[in-house]
Amino acid sequence: MKIIIVGAGALGVSVARQLALAGEDVRLLDQRGAGTGTSSTTFAWINSYRRLDPDYHRLGLAGMEEHGRLAEQLGGARSYIPSGALQWADSSSEQWLAGNVERLRALGYPAHFVTPDEATRIAGDLRIPAAITSIAHFPSEGYVLPDLFVGNLLTDAERHGATCAIGRVVAIADKRDGVSVTLAGGEVLKGDRVVLAAGRWSERLAARAGIDVPMVTGTGRGSPTVGLLGYARSPELDLRCVIHSPGLNLRPSAGGHTVLQALDLNAHVDPDDPPSPDGDIARVLAQRFSALLPDPGERPRIDLRIGFRSLPADGHTIAGYTSGRSRVYCLVSHSGITLAPILGRLVATEIATDQEQDLLRSFRPTRFNGTRRPDTEAAQHATRLGEQ
Repeated sequence: MKIIIVGAGALGVSVARQLALAGEDVRLLDQRGAGTGTSSTTFAWINSYRRLDPDYHRLGLAGMEEHGRLAEQLGGARSYIPSGALQWADSSSEQWLAGNVERLRALGYPAHFVTPDEATRIAGDLRIPAAITSIAHFPSEGYVLPDLFVGNLLTDAERHGATCAIGRVVAIADKRDGVSVTLAGGEVLKGDRVVLAAGRWSERLAARAGIDVPMVTGTGRGSPTVGLLGYARSPELDLRCVIHSPGLNLRPSAGGHTVLQALDLNAHVDPDDPPSPDGDIARVLAQRFSALLPDPGERPRIDLRIGFRSLPADGHTIAGYTSGRSRVYCLVSHSGITLAPILGRLVATEIATDQEQDLLRSFRPTRFNGTRRPDTEAAQHATRLGEQ
């Protein structure tokens, strides 16, 4: 089959690689280039920490396991690091953390409490504030270096015959004799299937094919799609795992750099008036980071980057055709980095063999058929810690 994939983020490239491995003719399109959309502005924490829906938790666990298998297959520099994660709680959050650890342990998810000394050995170069009253360790979690991850996937996909090109898709047609994709310059590409993996642009593109993919699409101040990340270029730290502390999440990046996330600050970010490097938001982020540094007097240098989440209306992944006759396969997820390896394999199997995969059964776009368009309450929950 000739398959056109619209969107070369982590999901699209993962599907492209798996389809190329299966011997399909794969053409991958992206309006700016592979990994330049949502995949470039993600905290990239690999987990199934707080997926309260059992089917979504099961999919998250499969995604974590698939990362380990995929890492053994891909060439290039290591992009997946199974570092584990720590969550620190103070008096206001220790009860919540205890309940979550108990819930996860009942599900068989590795989780246990550690002492501050143990946490320091696990975490590396951070100071644990005196206000921290309990610390939980989640050894099966990890993180990804997104640029490397997408790059390694794309290199392997191309090695197996997939092609990738820059092209802005303006229309998708689903007809009896096949599918076609029209580019902004007027070129029309024809194929047997289209995989729509265009992230936050998926709803708009699907609508042009007469397909409804309900998503949260607002990008103004306070929208749950808007996220802010800080990239600390200095000081360089020997940080060894993902950290969730009151007010600040951290993960290692390349070269001793650190990625910072403060979820409560997202509501104050206006993409039309981005926070300045010396503004209030930047100062708060720097203060919270400085409080955890071994030398709290050292002034950090932090670059800010605004991202836009790919957020289905109910917060859960969308994967599948919208009808039995459709040749357009829709794939959108708010957990694209965690789920990319497993979704890539399962989606490619469904497309290449027409065999339904059990793990995807609960995530069909047809679940929205005949229902009132969902509000954003579930999606708002999906932007909280562990539900991101």
